[in-house]
Amino acid sequence: MAAPRYKTLVDALASDIRTGRLAAGMRLPTHRGLAAREGIAVVTATRVYAELEAMGLVSREQGRGTFVRDIAVPAGHGIDQQVVAADAVDLNFNYPSLPGQADLLRQALREVATSGDLDSLLCYQPHRGRPQDRAAIARHLRRRGITPDADQILIVNGAQHGLAVTVMAALNAGDVVAVDTLTYPGFKVLAQAFHLDLEPVPTSADGPNLDAFEKLCATRPVRAIYTMPTLHNPLGWVMPAADRTRLIEIARQHGLLIIEDAAYAYLVEDPPPPLAASAPDITFYVSGLSKSVATGLRVGFVVAPPSTAPSLERAIRATTWNTPALTTAIACRWLEDGTVDHLEAKKRDDAKARQALARHELAGLPLIGHPSSYFTWLPLPDDARADRLTATLARQHISVSTAEPFTTSKHTPQALRLALGSTDLDRLQSTLRTVRRVAVEDAYA
Repeated sequence: MAAPRYKTLVDALASDIRTGRLAAGMRLPTHRGLAAREGIAVVTATRVYAELEAMGLVSREQGRGTFVRDIAVPAGHGIDQQVVAADAVDLNFNYPSLPGQADLLRQALREVATSGDLDSLLCYQPHRGRPQDRAAIARHLRRRGITPDADQILIVNGAQHGLAVTVMAALNAGDVVAVDTLTYPGFKVLAQAFHLDLEPVPTSADGPNLDAFEKLCATRPVRAIYTMPTLHNPLGWVMPAADRTRLIEIARQHGLLIIEDAAYAYLVEDPPPPLAASAPDITFYVSGLSKSVATGLRVGFVVAPPSTAPSLERAIRATTWNTPALTTAIACRWLEDGTVDHLEAKKRDDAKARQALARHELAGLPLIGHPSSYFTWLPLPDDARADRLTATLARQHISVSTAEPFTTSKHTPQALRLALGSTDLDRLQSTLRTVRRVAVEDAYA
C-alpha cells in the first residue's frame, strides 16, 4: 500500500534536512506556501510541519515561521543532552566543586567506618528516612526560615526524585499545573511522563506575573503551581516578599497546591522567607545537597503538608524503597558538624566570582542573572538563531543550552543559558571570550 501523500512529503523534507540540502537556520515556506507548492490542503501542510518538529528537524516560532534546526547538536541540549566530550567545556550543566571536597569525603568515610551503627547502614531503612536523619534536616531547614516537624520531612534521592514523588503523590494525569514560561527542564520531563497539563505564566523581572496567574486560575481548573521563588532557574530572580504573600493568597483562594523548588536557594543571602514558611499546609518544599555539596551525593528532602506525608512515603517505596543509608549518614553528619554551612558559604563566594567574571567578559551583552548565581541567561536578537550558535560553539568544544529545554509556551525565545560552575576559573574566562566572539559575530553583527 502506498504511503499517504503527506508522509511522502515528510520523508522528502526530512531527507533534505539531514543531507544538508536544506541548510540549518533556513526559513521554510509558510503553511499556506507549502500547501500551494505541493498541492495539498493547509491542514495537511500543518501536519507535515508538526511531524518534522516532533522528529527534531524543524522549530516553529510564533510570529516568525518554521525554521530548519541544526541537527549537529542535540535539540536544545538541556536535560536530554548527550555526555559531553572529554575535551569540551561544559556550560550546559552545573556541578560546582570546591578544592578539598574529596578529602572531606575520605574523612567522613573513615568516621562512618568506625561508628557504632555501621551494621544498621547495611539494612533497609525507613522509607521516609531514619528519625535522627530527618531531625538533622529539620535543624538545617530552620536556618532557611522553615520550622517543620521532623514527621513532615521525607528523605529522597536528590531534589529531582523529590519532585517526582511529589508529583506521584499529589497530582493525577490531566491535572493543570501553572509554571513560568521559562522553567526547570526536569519538571517539564516529569510533566510529560505523568501527563500533566502545563500552563505557562508570563514572568516579570522578579517573578511570575501574578495578575496573569490569577486570571489563569479563574479560567482553568489549576491544581498546583510549580515555582522557584528563591533564585529562579534559568532567570535568576528572587521573588519579593509581597509577591510571595500574594501568590499564597491566590493559591488559597483557588484551592491550589504549591510545589516550591529550592535547589539553588542556598546561593542567596538573606532572601525572603520560603513559601513553605507561610503556607506549610499547602506547600511541598523540595531541595537537596547535590548543588550545595556535591552532585554525586544524591540526598534530597521534601517538606510535605502533614496530611500528604503518607502518600509521599508510598511513592518513595514504589520508586526507590529508601535513600541509601551510607550517603544519608554522611550527608547528615555534614549537616550537624557545620560542613554543609561551610561549603554553602564557599560556593556563594565562588558563584559571585564566576558571575562577576561572566559580566566582565560578556560586557555589553544583555545578560540576565543573579549576582551570586551559577548560571546566566543571554537573550539574542529576534533574528538570531540560538541553535546555530550552539552548533558553532560545539565545534569549538563548548557545550551550552538554548532556551528550548526551559520553554513551556508556544514561543521559544532565542537565547542561551550559560552554566558557570563546571570548570576552573581560568578556563571559564577563555571560554566566555569565545562565547562572546561567536555571539557578536553570529548574532549581534
